[in-house]
Formats: sequence, structure tokens, C-alpha cells
Amino acid sequence: MLAGFGYQALISIISHLIFIIITWWALQSFNFDKWFKAGHVIQARIVIIFITIIIGSAVSNFFLDYLIWSQQLPNLFF
Repeated sequence: MLAGFGYQALISIISHLIFIIITWWALQSFNFDKWFKAGHVIQARIVIIFITIIIGSAVSNFFLDYLIWSQQLPNLFF
């Protein structure tokens, strides 16, 4: 029983990291220079990091929810 929680935790961590990395890669194509004041490079990078974490975590949560629901679907018929 507890081993299942360990695997689920590991899958969740890996999923979050993968989707955050993919989101970071995708956001590099945007030009954010227009949205930030000149000379505020550190603040701009922190905002981009937070946006990356928010989007990556949301997509990962969707993926993990979908995975759990698809695993629970056979219980509907038995």
C-alpha cells in the first residue's frame, strides 16, 4: 500500500519537472522585453520563472488527474 504512494509521488515529481522544463523552453520564444521596465532584469526573470512554474504545474496536474481517472475507470464496470 505504501509503495503505491511512493511510486505516485515519484511520478508526480518527475511529471512536474518535465512539464516545467517544457514550459520554460516554450516561453523562451516570447519577447517579454516590451512588458518590463528597462533595468529590471532580475524582477523580469523572477516573473518569467513564476509564470513557468504556474503553467507547468497546471499542465502536470491535468496530466496526473487524467492518468488517475483513466486508472479508476475500470472500477466503473466491476
